[in-house]
Amino acid sequence: MSSDRVPVIVMGAGGHAKVIIDMLLQSAEYRLAGCVTHEPGATEVMGLPVIGDDDTLGTVYASGGRHAFVAIGNNRVRADRMHYARSIGFTIVNAISGHAIVSSRATLGAGVAIMPGAVINVDTVVEDGAIINTGATVDHDCRIGAFAHIAPGTHLAGNVTVGEGAFLGVGTAVIPRRAIGAWTTIGAGSAVVRDIGDHVMAVGVPARVIKTTGDRS
Repeated sequence: MSSDRVPVIVMGAGGHAKVIIDMLLQSAEYRLAGCVTHEPGATEVMGLPVIGDDDTLGTVYASGGRHAFVAIGNNRVRADRMHYARSIGFTIVNAISGHAIVSSRATLGAGVAIMPGAVINVDTVVEDGAIINTGATVDHDCRIGAFAHIAPGTHLAGNVTVGEGAFLGVGTAVIPRRAIGAWTTIGAGSAVVRDIGDHVMAVGVPARVIKTTGDRS
């Protein structure tokens, strides 16, 4: 691999970060320069050295580091940490598996994670910080909001809209032209056949709202 690959700092040290690190290690564009985490006692992740916590980022930037990826599964925390890294001046890169299929006519934001086996079809927009997880499929003309998480094995038909920060649990299915609101959770294995609003939890086949989350920050 070329020695001029761009050095990247990974923010996070959990299971999600391990998958991201594994993907970036196979990249011809990036090389991993270290990991920052607040996990107590962590010294390395997947062989990548932990160089400090998030407070270290300012020092990293001052020493010439310019690129980062926020590898944190929690949508709220990922959003907060990405905003923090950007406030320092970091450019947030994407982590896209070489085993994913992404249409050349899809539009991707920054800090997007697309895991192995995922499929993103034509004219879909994936906004900043979103996760399209292992084996998930997103068909044509969908819009995935910033910091949303489409969990493993989830399938979205065409013209589906997923709001900012929404979480679609493992194996969710969504029929065409449905909308799922911001910061809403869809339970694993649910089938969304009607629009679901903001800040609620919905489960079942078909998915029905069972509670509001009260999370409107």
